[in-house]
Amino acid sequence: SHREAETVITTDWTPASGCLHLTLDLPRDSTGSRQPRLLGRIRVPAGAAGGPRGLHCSPDGLLFLTAGAAPCVHVLDLEGRPVCVLPCCTPGTGAFVPEDVAVTASGLVVVSDPIHGAVHALQHTARDPGGRWVTVGTFLSPRGLAVDALSRLLVTDYLPGAVHSFTLSPAWEPLAPASMLGLEGPCWVGPGPDGGLAVSEEFGDVRLFGSAHQPLGSLGGWTGHTFGCPAGICSNSEGNIIVADEQRRQVTLFPRAGPPICLVSEGLGQPLGVACAPQGQLLVADAKDNSIKVYQGLKELA
Repeated sequence: SHREAETVITTDWTPASGCLHLTLDLPRDSTGSRQPRLLGRIRVPAGAAGGPRGLHCSPDGLLFLTAGAAPCVHVLDLEGRPVCVLPCCTPGTGAFVPEDVAVTASGLVVVSDPIHGAVHALQHTARDPGGRWVTVGTFLSPRGLAVDALSRLLVTDYLPGAVHSFTLSPAWEPLAPASMLGLEGPCWVGPGPDGGLAVSEEFGDVRLFGSAHQPLGSLGGWTGHTFGCPAGICSNSEGNIIVADEQRRQVTLFPRAGPPICLVSEGLGQPLGVACAPQGQLLVADAKDNSIKVYQGLKELA
């Protein structure tokens, strides 16, 4: 059947000129699949010295991004315009390069620092980004970060094969610490259905845990899906889990019921971070071409 061609707008920010550069990108012919349309690309800010990794989208539509060897967190809006930069520096260790980033409901920005074996937090407001990073946890090799439905911080610890969970007191002291052990190379973590969580194992599967941290098997075991190298994880407003696969270069949605749905199977070089915007758009951090790719909202698929 005939499908009218649609135009994709690519957004590039050039700090030197202070301008947005828009280019037009014609989409490929439809194959009849349910894959969302590419709406645009947000280029990683200059000076990152590498591709994007950690990606978080706050409820007010701000993108928090870690990239390359840059000792900072970039904060952008959904059009790719810079809002501010959060330099990463602590009095004890000096500058550090954040691996992943998450933001709590109260606006606390949390980053993992694998070089120094720490997780740091900073109170952030878009208009007043100043503040000091405070170390809120120390681990052997912290990597991925997330906040679950119960406002608990989740931290993957790569070498010991663990995921740690804790909350923060008003004084930023860790409370109710718990650990899930026995994982093989846990890299990324994201919220799962019903207050649970999902953890990607490097070159393995995506393991599932319930709200009480009880093991619930894996996405591969439940669905028969084979991963190459599962990376970033997020969930949408319906509680479906979305996983980026770095090796297979695709993004797959795992519904609460039914078989997996491949959302993106073309045009990705090295997908790492993944997030959903408040309006439903799918955001994928592609380290291969230094961009965040923005796809049409899943609810808009017919």
